[in-house]
Amino acid sequence: MADDAEKTILVLNGPNLDLLETREPETHGRATLADVERLCVETAARFGLVTDCRQSSHEGALVDCIHEARSRGVPGIVLNAGTYSHTSIALHDALTGVKIPTVEVYFGNIHARAGGVRHHSFTAKAAFASICGFGIDGYRLAITGLAAKIGAKAAPLATTTTDI
Repeated sequence: MADDAEKTILVLNGPNLDLLETREPETHGRATLADVERLCVETAARFGLVTDCRQSSHEGALVDCIHEARSRGVPGIVLNAGTYSHTSIALHDALTGVKIPTVEVYFGNIHARAGGVRHHSFTAKAAFASICGFGIDGYRLAITGLAAKIGAKAAPLATTTTDI
């Protein structure tokens, strides 16, 4: 992983995730998108990686970000496509087209939500892993798993010694 693009993980958030702190706190918790981004930056740094965090409520803009990730040589994507997970064949096709290892993240457990449409995810079918139900910590898990998939190693934990 020599240049910046090869060390950059795209963290892509879809519609309404800019409203996290006010939208369905029983499902999404009280974290803000800024909290999510901070967690992603900190987690990625443990593996010598950086994040490019983006959010859009527009399906085409999300597809464009995925295409751009390919042209930049980005080694991995963490995607919370929000509602588009359930409806967007375009996002599915973009992910399968670029062939970049992707982890899908969902704040709540999509399988426990009311309404059958929310139990299905097109984007999960294009990802090598899907994490749901862990709230904001799902992003930490996603980056850790993605780092392992692309061969990034965690920096050793600092230890201290004390004279006895």
